[in-house]
Amino acid sequence: MMIPATTDAMTREEIDGLLGKLGADNQYDASKGINWSVLPGPFYTPELKLGLGTAIAGIYRVDPNDRVTQNSSVSFTGFVSSSGALGMGMKNYTFFSGDEWRLFVDASLAKIPTGFWGIGYDAAQGNEQKYTQQSFSLHPQIMRQVVDNLYAGLGWDYSTYDAEDIDDPHPDDNFSRYDAGGNSNSSGVTAAINYDSRDVITRPQHGQFFSAEYSLFDPAVGSDTHFTILQLQYNYYYPLNDQDVLAFDLWGRFARGDVPWDRLSEAGDDNRMRGYYQGRYRDKDVMSTQLEYRKKLNWRHGYVLWIGAGALGDSPQHLSDNPLLPTVGAGYRFEVKPDMNIRLDLGFGKESAGFYFQVAEAF
Repeated sequence: MMIPATTDAMTREEIDGLLGKLGADNQYDASKGINWSVLPGPFYTPELKLGLGTAIAGIYRVDPNDRVTQNSSVSFTGFVSSSGALGMGMKNYTFFSGDEWRLFVDASLAKIPTGFWGIGYDAAQGNEQKYTQQSFSLHPQIMRQVVDNLYAGLGWDYSTYDAEDIDDPHPDDNFSRYDAGGNSNSSGVTAAINYDSRDVITRPQHGQFFSAEYSLFDPAVGSDTHFTILQLQYNYYYPLNDQDVLAFDLWGRFARGDVPWDRLSEAGDDNRMRGYYQGRYRDKDVMSTQLEYRKKLNWRHGYVLWIGAGALGDSPQHLSDNPLLPTVGAGYRFEVKPDMNIRLDLGFGKESAGFYFQVAEAF
């Protein structure tokens, strides 16, 4: 039996009406200032287990009369999970009129029962030592346009990390072996160069992005130890047509000096190497790449498919010493505001999997 088209249209109208009460009306009204959307969603990750997250996303313009600069956005996420974890995060992209200045802020606060395997690929094949993570991080960055699409900026990278309730500490445990117990306080200044020709940051359809960010951590600026981090990222977006996009990501993070264990490079989070236990694979250097196919369906729906791989080592020349870490997955997209998606991703890694609930695309 065929369902009349009018019935289908009414169903969508009813759903739009319900979502509109939550602000997820897929519209932007500059007169309202920040246009907010609130949506809950489930997730399951190897480290957090089954949980419920809530995303509060807003889009706005610094100058409501500006019709050229892309929308600014701010998102708050909160979560609780069956492992006893809870936390919240914030991401803000502010584009000032004419896009000559940009202000980006990334922050998080969390309490998470988790595990520490040690440092390096071989350590990750053993048993973890359980502990509870208490952490806070804040990373603001101001960028100034140098020429078209090229930006230079400065920022601050701060974090505190405390490992509590360490499971059965003894002289041969993971924490003692790597001098990893206790508190860690990291504070550093950052300098960055970005080339950005993307049409919009939260859901790029075309363009390229390159970023080189160098961070210097030192007791002179409030850090416990002296170390440096160089993070490189390159993205390319190729539109196949109006509904299909191929997105490519190449990322690397390289740490040097007296690096605290919580500031080592990690393979696995909700943006890259999805499906891995965050923190299981860690070392000074990590590189990863991924290719994602993004499909826009009818109405507000869409989906993505991705494949990728990563490697880790204590130096760039040792990245090839261990087997590659593969990742594959699929995700669902639902547009809550123009160029702002809620994403539900199911990722598979080596001997682990994760289901992620987040705002905006992974890259």
